Amino acid sequence: MELQKKNVIISILLPIIAAFLLFFLKNSLKASSSGCSLVDNNHYWISSKRIVTPNGIISGAIEINDGKVISIVKDEQWRGITKGDQIVDFGEAVVMPGLIDVHAHLDDPGRDDWEGFPSGTKAAAAGGITTLIDMPLNSEPSTVSVQTLDLKIKAAKNRIYVDVGFWGGLVPENAFNATALENFLRAGVLGLKSFMCPSGINDFPMTNISHIKEGLSVLAKFKRPLLVHAEVQEKLVEDSVDNNDGDVKLYSTYLKTRPPSMEQAAITDLLTVSEDTRVGGPSEGAHLHVVHLSDAGISLDLLKKAKARGDSLTVETCPHYLSFSAEEIPYGDTRFKCAPPIRDGENKDKLWEALKVNDVDMLSSDHSPSLPSLKLLEQGNFLKAWGGISSLQYVLSATWTSGREYGVTFEQITSWWSERPAKLAGQHLKGAIAVGNYADIVAWEPETEFHLDDNHPSYAKHPSISAYMGRKLSGKVLATFVRGNLVYREGKHAPAACGTTILAQ
Repeated sequence: MELQKKNVIISILLPIIAAFLLFFLKNSLKASSSGCSLVDNNHYWISSKRIVTPNGIISGAIEINDGKVISIVKDEQWRGITKGDQIVDFGEAVVMPGLIDVHAHLDDPGRDDWEGFPSGTKAAAAGGITTLIDMPLNSEPSTVSVQTLDLKIKAAKNRIYVDVGFWGGLVPENAFNATALENFLRAGVLGLKSFMCPSGINDFPMTNISHIKEGLSVLAKFKRPLLVHAEVQEKLVEDSVDNNDGDVKLYSTYLKTRPPSMEQAAITDLLTVSEDTRVGGPSEGAHLHVVHLSDAGISLDLLKKAKARGDSLTVETCPHYLSFSAEEIPYGDTRFKCAPPIRDGENKDKLWEALKVNDVDMLSSDHSPSLPSLKLLEQGNFLKAWGGISSLQYVLSATWTSGREYGVTFEQITSWWSERPAKLAGQHLKGAIAVGNYADIVAWEPETEFHLDDNHPSYAKHPSISAYMGRKLSGKVLATFVRGNLVYREGKHAPAACGTTILAQ
């Protein structure tokens, strides 16, 4: 009798316990999801009258489920089938693929007082960037081995608001060690980066053409790119102008230390090995990518000829080369110092034209922050101050603000900032709003202007060092979605940092 009572009690309690556990599990998952996103629902729609797709700009909606795009419909198709579904309506705002920044320095681990993963990826999200590829230098130690990559991955864990991948470093100590490079690539770096001049970082020394050629032969097996800082420098910047002959607070004094001939000489050398990447060449499968081109003269002509003859080659430039002119840089304003340097207005015009006709393939931020004490060193000494433009949050707006004068379209911005960078980084489910792709999306208002001043919310660690501060820009980012998670909306970030670290397979 007693046993029967126990069985009855158990039979009553078991369904209750099961129901409670199911309720707890569902709510735990919902809480977890809401921590990653400002939208609670995994299944919802994004609507707008200007959605940039591979097939043109449409008025309609994007259906998202479990982090991916599952359908795209035009206005006349979707209104009847979305009854009861959650809709995030952006009205007249432009909705396009999230930006992919293939060139950013987040300085983490080791120099996260310069930037760091949390502040850098918050700034990226606020600027419409959904994926960035972190450079191997300016962190400490530099990412030049499996062990140092592991440090980078651990530093990013639970601290990134957008997806982050990693370039590895090609340096003299690993260039002739094929086994070490192969292990490095198997560990997940998306490609390698090298400098043809001193990098300014002690544990990231420069490479020569022999190092680059060896690196390409290994990269060919993995079909991944080598990114190259293409300047050949005969002597240190601070020694290349006699202080008696130039005012170190004049930007023109710094400009003389890095003339276009430095880029031209490096690219001439580089093209002696780029031919190896052609079909049938000894490094077929490898790819060369020239970062942050600033010279729109002979350097660009050399690259155009190499591409025309079949070398596997791409080139990027940056918004600061397209937004600023050397002759406009104020006296002692070292926020504008970078390498290669910003050149004159005529060169800027030529860069825009090259970008529009695809001689320059894509854009990147080259976000390179530092401590204010290093950037604003010695009351405006251009020869001593840290070189690098802090820009991560502003690159979409900066591109649009300057680009409107040159007739730039939303489709072109998508190509330069999303489609082509995705291909370079091997991210085939990113870069376009297409069925099956990750729902990496930015919504922004091209017509809205804003001033970058002390009242503007900036998320980089040291916004005061940015050359864009004090400017009026057009193109306000409203919202950023990463793998379906709404990670940023009008001044508010998701509570949790749920970005994914991207490792090559």
